[in-house]
Amino acid sequence: MAAFATLTIQLMALRATIYKTELNVADTDRHYYASHALTIARHPSETDLRMMVRLLAFALHADESLAFTKGLSDVDEPDIWKKDLTGAIDLWIEVGQPEERRILKACGRAEQVVIYCYGGHASEIWWAGVRGKLERLRNLKVYGLPQHAVNTLAGLAARTMSLDVNISDRSAFVSNDQGSVTIEPEVWR
Repeated sequence: MAAFATLTIQLMALRATIYKTELNVADTDRHYYASHALTIARHPSETDLRMMVRLLAFALHADESLAFTKGLSDVDEPDIWKKDLTGAIDLWIEVGQPEERRILKACGRAEQVVIYCYGGHASEIWWAGVRGKLERLRNLKVYGLPQHAVNTLAGLAARTMSLDVNISDRSAFVSNDQGSVTIEPEVWR
């Protein structure tokens, strides 16, 4: 029993890993060109792959009002959001395969909800299972990210990094000193 208590205390003591990112976005689709100095807290249960997908989602919607939230640490917040000056949620962004109930709640709270799926075939199965239940939601967009591309994206992760993201025709070219990858999100909804 003492070993279990020690393990529980050690697990509770795990803290987020901090990543510092200089994100340079050139989005010709939206005519948005800016640099963002970001501090990203990677939850102990989060992988580099998921964190980099969050970073990609941020770049695809980059705006001065866009912010990372507590994410995995708070079930009432998305991974990323944009609020207006009154505190109303303009944009709610999730990565992965959120539960149907969570998506419905998000669509009721936000002007627009965007989901980026990155789990390959598992994401396709997830989407096939929930798609019919979400058809009536007019403020929901869902994108599938090619698995090979997000795997390459994860390889660009570093505790301190500078990323250049060039977006054109809904395609993102992400590069840094370690390499580059082109990601073309598939529109699922």
